[in-house]
Amino acid sequence: MSDAEVAAVSRSAWRFDRPSDEQPSLREVNATIAVPRTGMWLRRLFAFMGPGYMVSVGYMDPGNWATDLAGGAQFGYTLLFVIMLSNLMAILLQALAARLGIATGRDLAQACRAYYPRPVNFLLWVACELAIIACDLAEVIGTAIALQLLFGIPLIGGALITALDAFLVLLLMNRGFRYLEAFVVALLIVIFGCFAVQIFVAAPPAGTILHSMFVPSSEIVTNPAMLYIAIGIIGATVMPHNLYLHSSIVQTRAYDRTDAGKRDAIKWATTDSTIALILALFVNASILIVAAVAFHGTGHQDVAEIGQAFELLSPLLGLSIASILFAVALLASGLNSTVTATLAGQIVMEGFLRLRIPQWARRLLTRGAAIVPVVIVTALYGEKGTAQLLVFSQVILSMQLPFAVVPLVQFVSDKKKMGNFAIPRSVAALAWVVAAIILALNFKLLYDTIAG
Repeated sequence: MSDAEVAAVSRSAWRFDRPSDEQPSLREVNATIAVPRTGMWLRRLFAFMGPGYMVSVGYMDPGNWATDLAGGAQFGYTLLFVIMLSNLMAILLQALAARLGIATGRDLAQACRAYYPRPVNFLLWVACELAIIACDLAEVIGTAIALQLLFGIPLIGGALITALDAFLVLLLMNRGFRYLEAFVVALLIVIFGCFAVQIFVAAPPAGTILHSMFVPSSEIVTNPAMLYIAIGIIGATVMPHNLYLHSSIVQTRAYDRTDAGKRDAIKWATTDSTIALILALFVNASILIVAAVAFHGTGHQDVAEIGQAFELLSPLLGLSIASILFAVALLASGLNSTVTATLAGQIVMEGFLRLRIPQWARRLLTRGAAIVPVVIVTALYGEKGTAQLLVFSQVILSMQLPFAVVPLVQFVSDKKKMGNFAIPRSVAALAWVVAAIILALNFKLLYDTIAG
């Protein structure tokens, strides 16, 4: 065999060439949305807008509410820096996920299956499934609480009702992926509007907010209680299954599968996700700010449950509809999150296992794994138990982050796998720093937990 042939075989062993038995990610909607090749930049951006907003749903799901409420009530504006930091991490990591999907034609799960040994793949699959169940757990609790606050439905009844959302996702998917995106964006507008009104009424001090957002406090690391919530915020903001999701749904656009077409698609997909995650930053920061204004320093620092916040917001903010807006936003958040969790579950199962099951069955399986602990905890410990379970679910999410972040950064940094689309060394260094921060925070949490 000549040197050229040896080199060709070596390259083929590392390229992201799809084997004959591997299907495109989300094949039923892959490359189904047309994009203009020319025209005004706004028209082209609009064609790519959608995946970023679907990803942003995970960054403002009900799990964020518990950690942000507890952080604002107990520590005022101090943890705004953690929200800002985690959002910047999310912007970087989601851009890398989009790059991987567009450049290689594989989602992150498919890439892991292609290039990791079977035991490693099994471990990564289990970790990702746990993350999806933890996320689903937060959605079940959040939606059940919203239904209770708005309509008086008992928590257990609300949790059981959430099983019906599988049919909502099926209905939207059958009408086309753009309908799914439109549904998500509409609910995001509802969430944004609800918090915009509350922030206007709360009138927080702008100077203090900006200082807290950009200047970190050493107490975040030295105070175990604050660190616990900070890690929960990171876990609730940087969602591990979102990296798998984003690497797949960016491929729904029918961009040219050439180097030039992929490069253009990466640019627009990154712009889309960055704008969407800035919206998520506003929502997350708003939850903490409203909690800080209403509860911190007013004798209500122990408010950590969504039900308590609902009861106190209107009288403390002096706006009669504040509590209703809060609950409506929570319900919209819970409904929205079901869409992304369903898709992420399908992508992970098909990517790691190449196992396709009906979407309704996949959804009910995952949702059942989340409903059961909620029903048990609610029956045994009541609302207080579900509130603690909600915060704990976000810590579980944070613990799963390294299992998604490390493979992603490893793949997009490797020129043998990515070719001309590999990230520059400076970006790779920054991405590894982000991964190191996540790992360090998780090890710190484990040490504090074990040490008592």
